[in-house]
Amino acid sequence: MNDSSWGAPQGAGYRGAPEMGAAPAGPAHDVHGAQQTRPMPIVPDLPDEGRDTDDLDGRNGDATHVGGPLFRDEKPQEPMSPPSPPPPPQKKRAGRDLRAAIGVGVGLGAVVIGSLFVVKAVFVGVVVVAVVVGLWELTSRLKERKGIDAPLVPLAVGGAAMVVAGYVRGAEGAWIAMALTALAVLVWRMAQPPENYLRDVTAGVFAVFYVPFLATFVSMMLTADDGAWRVLTFLLLTVVSDTGAYAVGWRFGRHKLAPRISPGKTREGLFGAVTFAMVAGALCMQFLIDGGSWWQGLLMGLAVAASATLGDLGESMIKRDLGIKDMGTLLPGHGGIMDRLDSLLPTAPIVWLLLVVFVGAG
Repeated sequence: MNDSSWGAPQGAGYRGAPEMGAAPAGPAHDVHGAQQTRPMPIVPDLPDEGRDTDDLDGRNGDATHVGGPLFRDEKPQEPMSPPSPPPPPQKKRAGRDLRAAIGVGVGLGAVVIGSLFVVKAVFVGVVVVAVVVGLWELTSRLKERKGIDAPLVPLAVGGAAMVVAGYVRGAEGAWIAMALTALAVLVWRMAQPPENYLRDVTAGVFAVFYVPFLATFVSMMLTADDGAWRVLTFLLLTVVSDTGAYAVGWRFGRHKLAPRISPGKTREGLFGAVTFAMVAGALCMQFLIDGGSWWQGLLMGLAVAASATLGDLGESMIKRDLGIKDMGTLLPGHGGIMDRLDSLLPTAPIVWLLLVVFVGAG
């Protein structure tokens, strides 16, 4: 702040001191005139923080404030409006249409259970349909969002063959079908220009492993004498794990599990998934699986909760990379087929392996 801001003359010195080269005031100097022309003392600027409003006019303890603005270009401060009342707390809502989700889930469950316990071959057909539709959703989203042209025809034909081979010839048939499907993807893509060939066939081979190969373990479970009950145990544990994570996370979720990947998942939800799956696993192994024991079910439930959660996070990574919320819209309240297979696919080999270890191949 300088003197000119207070309206002091340009040639006036500090506290009436004579300027350089000016003659001192003589006897005829007017005392009253000197008092009128004496410049106002410089008031140092004070920092805003911690400054008391009572000191704005330089008088501590004086409640009298400056009547106008402190600076010429400063506008008078408008009176503060009273704070608005906080909005009423909103009721926590689920992130999807629960009625549609429950209705679709019940319908799918009826189809799966009916085909599983009536004719096993029909259930294998249901798995094939799910695999083909899942491949179509995955390749379509890759094409739309990233321009990746993973060939659908060899993927669909080879994926269906892998599921059937796993049911007819076991693990050996599944591996052979997978190798032939990957080779078919490489050859099929050669009919197009070579640009982005490596990118497209890499995505195709990834799709072969991610969807039909993992689904093959479901058909391999079905080949056991109690295959229908093994598949039912696998489905129940995965569904119960997802349901426990959703219910507990929606009601008690506070701490994010992986906010960069899936902001909706919480640690509390993971605890719910583990608890629900372990209880369901103990019951299923004790009462549904020949030769099974409840403690084996506890271990299986823990493994299922971990694999289902990782599978869900894995597909969430894919969807975040593609910039989409759901893989499809075929299932109201659920999204697409792949949005339901995300936790089932990586869980299938885990359950198949643990059942073989605990009670044998059957």
